[in-house]
Order: sequence, then structure tokens, then C-alpha cells
Amino acid sequence: MVPASTPLPAGFGILFSSNPKRVGRDGFLNLRFERRAGKTALTQCRFRLPLQALSPSELSDGTAYLMLLNPTGGIVGGDSLFTQIALGENTRACLTTPSATRVYRTLDQPALQQTIITVGEEASIEYLPDHVIPHSGSIFHQSLRVELGRGSCGIFWDALAAGRVARGEQWEFREIDSRFEIYVRDRPVFLNRTRIRPAEVDPVRLGITDGFNYLGTLAIVANQLNDWDKVVAAMNAELAAMPEIRAGVSALTSDGCVLKLLARTASDMSRAQMMLWSRARHEILGAGAVDLRKY
Repeated sequence: MVPASTPLPAGFGILFSSNPKRVGRDGFLNLRFERRAGKTALTQCRFRLPLQALSPSELSDGTAYLMLLNPTGGIVGGDSLFTQIALGENTRACLTTPSATRVYRTLDQPALQQTIITVGEEASIEYLPDHVIPHSGSIFHQSLRVELGRGSCGIFWDALAAGRVARGEQWEFREIDSRFEIYVRDRPVFLNRTRIRPAEVDPVRLGITDGFNYLGTLAIVANQLNDWDKVVAAMNAELAAMPEIRAGVSALTSDGCVLKLLARTASDMSRAQMMLWSRARHEILGAGAVDLRKY
């Protein structure tokens, strides 16, 4: 549900919560892309801090590229962040973040993050945020819901670190609860929920993460594409060149495939993400690899 508060004009945000008695901030971001003069244009951008977006640029294949920001540096307990993204017919957009999302320790309330993406007919979306780093004692609840129209397609990345691994802080957060749903023409094709409470079930044990520190999910969905065995074989071919990664890919019942992976280091996971995303772009969009410069 969209927050009841009224979004502010583009480029303007308030620095305080609407409820001063509550810890945390209410962040809001609303983006809309439409086809204008043969190109994808950002026609609406409204935000309230701690959410924000940079002005879009254009990739070599004509895709609009935009970076989503949280200039406060992370999410704290009590924050409630809502992002709504809409792509009009025949648009192409690629969205990412400049760095990992840090979730800080909380004494009480969880940090909340909700994202809804609607994709119009014959449009494509690439949604590639950097991974989440939950700090010791943090509670993070997030959800991503994607609704794709006729002939549309999308590539979606979702990843999680065990914590601040370089500090030896693995699996010390209190809870991660993540929901990821994809619908194609109002029909569910991928419904996933991940809930991790390290104090109740040790994630390190065999059969869960088995000592790996990073978890990633890559979902590839395209309406009206039929040869998913070919796509799965192509993704498996990429995985064969990455022995440091533990991963598996399988076709959905229709319209897509999903890849799950484990990595020991952030660099291993970033390399895997780039290679797998590039191959997915080739298979689904007929487009080449691009370098998303983040500095």
C-alpha cells in the first residue's frame, strides 16, 4: 500500500519524519518512464528523503540508466521506505544503486523497505541493486513485487551478505525477512520468501549456506519467450566458468527461470552477477554487456 503522506515535487525532500514521536524516517520514491521522441524518458520523479534518484543517462543500446540513492548511508530501525516504479509501453530502463545497502542495529522496530515495479507492454526492466549488509542486531523486512505486461521482460537481482564479513561479523543480525514476487499478466510466476533468524537456526550449517557468506538470486522473466531450456543452458554455461560459486538454475513453470547462488567473497559475487547479467541481457534483450559505472 502506498503511504498516505503526499509525495513532494521532484528534487525536494524533508529531513524529518511526519511523526516526531517515532524513531525512523518515512522515505518515498516514485518514478515513471514513458516513450518520448523514440526514446525512454523519465517523466516523473518524486521523492522524500531518505530516498532519492539521480538524473538518468542512456546506455549504448538506448536503455535509460538511473541510480537509486539513500544519501543517509543506510537504513535504521523504524525507517519505512517505499519505492514505486512504472514503465510505460515500449520503454527500457536499468536501475541500480551506488553501493551496498547497510542496515543498522535496532533495539526495537525493524527497518522496512517495500518496492513495487509495474512494466507496460513490450517494455523491459533491469533491476540490479547492490547487496544488503545487515549489521549486528539489525532487523530488516523487505519486499519486491513486480507486475509485467504483455510481451514485457525483466532481469532482477537480489543479494544478501552475512554481515560485515571483513570485521568477522557473520550472521549476527536478528532477522531478515525478504519477499520477492513476480507476476506476468496478473498471473504469479515466481513467489519467494526468505526468512533468516540466526539465533534460532544456524545459517552456517551444512544444507543452508555451508560456510558461504553471500547469497544471491537472479530472476529472468520474459512473456512470450518459449525456449527457456536454451536460456537455462546458457546460464549453466556461465556458471561452469565460475568454480568458486555454488549455484543452480532452473526454469519456472512459464515465462522465466531463476538462479540461486552462494559466494564466499563480495568480489566473487560481484563478478558472478556481472557475468550472469550480461549473459541474460544477450539471451533476453539481444543486447551486449555494459559497464554500470558507479563513481
